[in-house]
Amino acid sequence: MTSFGASDMEILLKFKESLANTKAINNWDPNVNPCNENRGNWIGVKCHKGSVRGLQLENMGLMGNIDIDTLVSLQYLRTVSFMNNTFAGSMPSFNKITALRSVYLSFNHFNGEIPDDAFVGMKSLKKVLLANNEFTGKIPSSLAALPKILVLSLDGNKFEGQIPDFLQKSLRKFNVSNNNLEGQIPASLSNMDPNSFSGNANLCGSPLESCKKGGKKLSGFKITAIVVMIVLVAAVIIAVFFIFYFKKKSKPLEGTSTLHDENRFDISYSEGPEPVEPTVPENTGQHKVKSEHGKLTFVRDDREKFDLEDLLRASAEILGSATFGSSYKAMIMNDQVVVVKRYKHMNLVGREEFDEHMTRLGSLSHPNLLPLVAYYYRKEEKLLISDFVVNGSLASILHGNHYEDKPALDWPTRLRIIKGVARGLAYLYDAIPSLIIPHGHLKSSNVLLDESMDAILADYALSPVINLELVQQIMMAYKSPEFAQHGRITKKTDIWSFGILILEILTGKFPENYLTHAHDRNADLASWVNTMIKEKRVSDVFDLDMGGATNSKSEILKLLKIGLSCCEEDVERRLDIKEVLRMIEEVKEGDGDSEYLSSVTNDGDNFRGM
Repeated sequence: MTSFGASDMEILLKFKESLANTKAINNWDPNVNPCNENRGNWIGVKCHKGSVRGLQLENMGLMGNIDIDTLVSLQYLRTVSFMNNTFAGSMPSFNKITALRSVYLSFNHFNGEIPDDAFVGMKSLKKVLLANNEFTGKIPSSLAALPKILVLSLDGNKFEGQIPDFLQKSLRKFNVSNNNLEGQIPASLSNMDPNSFSGNANLCGSPLESCKKGGKKLSGFKITAIVVMIVLVAAVIIAVFFIFYFKKKSKPLEGTSTLHDENRFDISYSEGPEPVEPTVPENTGQHKVKSEHGKLTFVRDDREKFDLEDLLRASAEILGSATFGSSYKAMIMNDQVVVVKRYKHMNLVGREEFDEHMTRLGSLSHPNLLPLVAYYYRKEEKLLISDFVVNGSLASILHGNHYEDKPALDWPTRLRIIKGVARGLAYLYDAIPSLIIPHGHLKSSNVLLDESMDAILADYALSPVINLELVQQIMMAYKSPEFAQHGRITKKTDIWSFGILILEILTGKFPENYLTHAHDRNADLASWVNTMIKEKRVSDVFDLDMGGATNSKSEILKLLKIGLSCCEEDVERRLDIKEVLRMIEEVKEGDGDSEYLSSVTNDGDNFRGM
């Protein structure tokens, strides 16, 4: 151990004292050196030649203060990441650590203005990620003066004013979307992706529309381009229809093919990997991620591994196709069955950020969550691989045809499903507290049912990596009353989605909320239920096919009230996740009978006499 190693230990222990909720770093033991040459013995500590090189304290629920005055004493500290925690207040004075190369603070609650000289003297700084906080004021001019800046992410804040001129030729990735910026985009940034500036109503100039007074007009060329695009899209849709039609007619009875033969994933090996800075930290305490082009990256150690070629050769069948992508059931040669979901609307997220978020999702573990097993990264599309769940989605069972061997869900089963969703959602709130919407797209088609008919949440926590434009068009959270009224989402937005789901399960009515592009009171399931109650038609609210309900009417009414409380349009009056979970756990299967059996048959024992 070098002579500086002991002081590193003391410095880190002193730094820990400034933090709160430090359970995630409870192995910072004064009896164990934080570094062993290039290996870190403490969670979140990155080492090089026996000294602390980086701190990667991500997704840990940390709070308190980031004590920069203590960290300054770490002589070889080059990278710090506090992403996805619950830090608040003004941004720490990282410019006291002049040798830093990377600062990652995204997905916290930092707020207020950043001093204009906040980055003065940081000549080695290459990557700055401040996205999804609550920063206000102008973008510091000292950011634009960083000589080696490669990546700058300021999206999802409340920055205002004009964008400073970034003249560095080194700048590769730049994002200021979803702020309150205005004026002309500097010419030095005109080659950046237009989506990097979206969500700023008063920005103009290349790569957006040119700055004009008295409104914007499309040029003849652009109108022609739009018409041509519409024609092309229509032609593609027609072609796909005929291909699907004739393929279906000529398809063998067994209905299987190989992913490779169908070229379903269209994997190309010609594209080389994007360069990644060697000093970017790796995730500690989780499965190590090394994203290699042409290879699957597994984020769990408890699954049998296979490679991309195995997947391409697998027998497969399509499970469904939606806006986000298509899903396939694939059987690997060792009889392992997985689901592969293909996404084409994640092409704005860089490899490093994508790897970090997938690792974060891979670390989540709960009985009511569908675990992410592996993923594949390519700039144009991504593949997410998960377990196959035998009974499919709640939506298909709730709204599909019912037969003698496949009856409608009875009350005990519906209650068990709702409790499972509540537990899974509460876990997400606790495990990734920095996400405003820890699920984001909660609806019945994203609730799967296992062999015991227990709820398994799918498609959760994807909002940080899906293109923002599509997120706001499609995701359930953005169909909430608060987004329609105020253009924002809150920590209680997922609760609203859960409330709609509870009402859907109890009424058996398909929510029009899923189909509208924005919240509409006239197409709102909660509004319909409230109207029925006011008209004293409560008996017409519940699903007539829900068996096992005769001895449970007061409990069902109690759950209905919880669902409506989750759907309060006034966010302040809406329940929070802890209240929801507590109240749902108190709901029993039978009125005053905690031992009410779940095996009630579905022959007339329903709401027809309520």
